Amino acid sequence: MSRLFLFLLFVSALTADTPRDLIEQYTADVKLLQRHYAITGDSEMSMEREENLHQRWLTRLSRLDFAKLSASDQIDFILLRNDLEASLMRLSDRRDDAQELTPWLPFHPIIDGLTEQRVHGDSLNVEKAATELAPLAKTVTDLQNKLKAIKERKPTAKEAKPEPEKKSSASPLPTPLQAMRTADSVDAMRESLKSWLGNYEGFLPDFNWWIKQPYDEAAKALEGYAKYLREEIAGIKGKDDAPLLGKAQGASNLQDQLAHEFIPYTPDELISIAEREFTWCETEMKKAAQDMKLDDDWKKALLRVKLQYVRPGEQETFVRAEGKRAIEFVTKRDLVTVPADCAEWWGTRMLGPQEQKQMPYAAYSGHDILVAYANESMKHEDKMMSMRGNNRPFMRNVVPHELIPGHHLQRYMADRHSIHRQGFSTPFNVEGWALYWEMRLWDLGYQTTPEDRIGALFWRMHRCARIIVTLKFHLGQMKPDEMVKFLVDRVGHEKFGATSEVRRFIKGDYSPLYQCGYMLGGLQFIALHKELVTSAKMTEKQFHDAILHLGPIPIELLRASLLKQPLTSDFKTSWKFDAATKN
Repeated sequence: MSRLFLFLLFVSALTADTPRDLIEQYTADVKLLQRHYAITGDSEMSMEREENLHQRWLTRLSRLDFAKLSASDQIDFILLRNDLEASLMRLSDRRDDAQELTPWLPFHPIIDGLTEQRVHGDSLNVEKAATELAPLAKTVTDLQNKLKAIKERKPTAKEAKPEPEKKSSASPLPTPLQAMRTADSVDAMRESLKSWLGNYEGFLPDFNWWIKQPYDEAAKALEGYAKYLREEIAGIKGKDDAPLLGKAQGASNLQDQLAHEFIPYTPDELISIAEREFTWCETEMKKAAQDMKLDDDWKKALLRVKLQYVRPGEQETFVRAEGKRAIEFVTKRDLVTVPADCAEWWGTRMLGPQEQKQMPYAAYSGHDILVAYANESMKHEDKMMSMRGNNRPFMRNVVPHELIPGHHLQRYMADRHSIHRQGFSTPFNVEGWALYWEMRLWDLGYQTTPEDRIGALFWRMHRCARIIVTLKFHLGQMKPDEMVKFLVDRVGHEKFGATSEVRRFIKGDYSPLYQCGYMLGGLQFIALHKELVTSAKMTEKQFHDAILHLGPIPIELLRASLLKQPLTSDFKTSWKFDAATKN
């Protein structure tokens, strides 16, 4: 071979993209795009650019020869392809959501035009900008007055009972949910306009002379409009009894999202799995109640367990002691590698009363376990519910879930291994890992008393209930108040905690499948444990360390990697993990 040919081969090898290279470059592009369009929010222009970005990267990925990739690179290829397709699906949903709110945001184009001009770096014609901005306050005020008149007008007898075939699907008055979402959009636009102002005020001659008065009027009108929508139509007035508002996704949308999460089941099948697991929990609850000399009255046993709370001022100390106990348990049994720094570098933070309205129980924040407990400013009833809901047996199950071997260990490893895969994090892995450890610790005898077993079973029942209530809500089979009732009556939640949970479930801040990830992800890990550890192909420690090193990716792809499963570029979900986990 000639030296030139060898040199060209060398250069080609250096410049050839791997899926990991593409992931890192794509991630950088997404971050840059988000920063670039941060001021515009979900304007049509920003969403168009985002769509172009995803499509461009799909094209670039398709140019790789999948068959020539290593097994690890093939996993990365599938991860990136799936993420790009899911991003396009979510973008389509965002467009639909934005279109739905258009009747109550007629001024959106004015703000988009001003903020997009700044993004482009175009010279600002101050007089022209003032002319565009001047009508905004009146537009907002007129719309608010129109909605107020419609809301306060009493319908005629004919309007009160419209003919079914003549009933319009569109209403000039937003529903409470639409009003809440519109108010959120108005707040975002007001912040965009404020950022636009800050870029010119004091820097551009004559800017304030032209802009100050129309801007102040517009900002005031937008603030009042958002307040009216939120308080008078949505009914959210800052009180504890604010309405529970959320948007049901529907069966088709759920099925598409399940496919992108590599879950080969229908929503109805998942509800059946959850109901089966719930029944198992009830049976075990009755056994624990019998051990407490309460026959099989597990609800009476649960009430007794709830009274085992610590005194005020002692919750943080108790949580720290439980964290150390869990670390000692898994390290003595050599179940998983726990680096010394990971075991030492974690903390606690008490949740304030307002935070507990959406987080009534402990949670993990990247370093701290967030601890819920009664605060002196709470009403007496709320204090007691907070203490009962965060009692000793409950917390003995929660602390290892949030810290070690749960989320804290998981986060520590994800920051040090397969870092490029962090963007593909899924609740079925992240939450499933922590729930799997609840199951594993149960099997290993971590709970030594019937009270502690009740505490662990309560949380496992709760994870089953999350699947049932959230999927039924999104399928249109259960309303928010029915969800709260289910959590209180069937699981034994305090009403304060149940209401806070449901408010968080349905608000729409994250995936509608997130709450399913706990139990279903745990069952996936249990099934994989049976395939690899029970069958003696790996030790317990090898299995857990391998999972942590591969990153927080869909569990079916972890399985493909650990089993060295042949893959194709159009790999789709097919692993029926439930067959291995039936009791």
